[in-house]
Amino acid sequence: MIANQRNIGYVIAGLLLGILMAAMDNTIVAAAMGTIVSELGGVDKIVWVTSAYMVTTMAGTPVFGKLSDMYGRKRFFIFGMLVFLLGSVLCGTAQSIEQLSIYRAIQGIGGGALMPIAFTVVFDIFPAEKRGKITGLFGAVFGISSIFGPLLGAYITEYITWHWIFYINLPLGLVSLAFIYIFYHESLAHSKQKIDWWGASTLVAAVVSLMFALELGGQQYAWSSPVIIGLFAAFILFLAVFLYVETKAAEPIISFKMFKNRLFAASNAVALFYGSTFIVATIYIPIFVQGVFGGSASQSGLILMPMMIGSVVGSQTGGFLTIKTSYRNIMIFSGFCFVTGIFLLSTLSPEMARSMLTFFMIITGFGVGFSFSVLSMAAIHGFDMRQRGSATSTNAFMRSLGMTLGITIFGIIQRNKFANGLEEALGGAAGSAPINIQDPREMLSPEKRSLIPAELLDKMTDTLSSSIAQTFLWALVPAVLALIFVFTMTGERLQMSEKKAVQPAPKMR
Repeated sequence: MIANQRNIGYVIAGLLLGILMAAMDNTIVAAAMGTIVSELGGVDKIVWVTSAYMVTTMAGTPVFGKLSDMYGRKRFFIFGMLVFLLGSVLCGTAQSIEQLSIYRAIQGIGGGALMPIAFTVVFDIFPAEKRGKITGLFGAVFGISSIFGPLLGAYITEYITWHWIFYINLPLGLVSLAFIYIFYHESLAHSKQKIDWWGASTLVAAVVSLMFALELGGQQYAWSSPVIIGLFAAFILFLAVFLYVETKAAEPIISFKMFKNRLFAASNAVALFYGSTFIVATIYIPIFVQGVFGGSASQSGLILMPMMIGSVVGSQTGGFLTIKTSYRNIMIFSGFCFVTGIFLLSTLSPEMARSMLTFFMIITGFGVGFSFSVLSMAAIHGFDMRQRGSATSTNAFMRSLGMTLGITIFGIIQRNKFANGLEEALGGAAGSAPINIQDPREMLSPEKRSLIPAELLDKMTDTLSSSIAQTFLWALVPAVLALIFVFTMTGERLQMSEKKAVQPAPKMR
């Protein structure tokens, strides 16, 4: 028995490594995109690199959640890891932006299996009184990955080569794979069910259509162009088909019956809005620091450390409090902290002291940290073992969807605010500016920055700062919506008596 308990540590370590890689992959790549595009070309197709991973991850998440309920967690975690590592190797060898996008899609398929299955395994192998602590640890790793990714990506790109932002997954993934394969053994009976392939495909088509309509509109194509109108029409059509298919499917990929559980429905809504807001902070704080304060990409990434520390503390605190009070009470406190942090970030200016920015990030990170551990526990509350995979994957899907929409929508807002503000500030000199005013990343380059006259640079940094502050102000909308949905959560809490009803735990060798 002692050996079994010791081996559980290896299982947890394997799961944590899987979560770390899957959650960190998009942010680590985002930090290196400037260098990747300068080497591979295809700046007009840059959206595909991020979108390909996110879309396939979102598509895979509910599918693998359902499959793990049907056939077991272990085999699909291993399958997901193998596909993720294959995609990572291929990404590192990409010779064009088109190749990289295809390989990222492969990588995303694997990533869609890792996170939801890892969280579900925790609920399978631990009794109720230990879930809060372990889930808090998992949530902390998720928070760390969201913030540590840009720093690691910038450092590897600057001092090694961008190829290694993908190759670094190999040693981590192989260790995770070995731990799960050797030490995790399920002893559960699983029932075979039908896979809702129509639901999965129409959901992906709807999300892809919406993403590209928002991303390409106003850039490559006018909002009133047939292409953009067609993409919005496709989104509405595929969404309608998806909703219809889900009402007819024997085993829907996202079960509407589960949403009759008010705690589950509210938790997923909160996850959606938290995801769409927090991604703004992880992307635009480094841009603010690098573009306004100056410095290299790796140096700007260091300033995210306070937010990382805050999120870790929040996640651990949230996991601990689940046995003390209700999920709703914890998330009310979390929501107020999160909204306060985003509001404070909307006051960013070139004159702001770094110590003040650090304080704002700690508040924001602390607020969002609770969601990493508490929301997954709330979403799965009340469901039996054969529904946990679906419940967890739906919650992960909603957070990923929020992040995807957040990147797209708030990216449009910031880009337009910056371009319009710069044209207004520079007047007739906008056309002769030493950077492309449509792309604020160009002024983040120390080489190009050194070519800009001081007076012009001041106007540009003021404009960049204002555009980011206004973007955070808009980000208050989903943050407040998240808080509103928190109040609709029911008053359940993690009950210690659950351990009597828990199914037999998987055997550990």
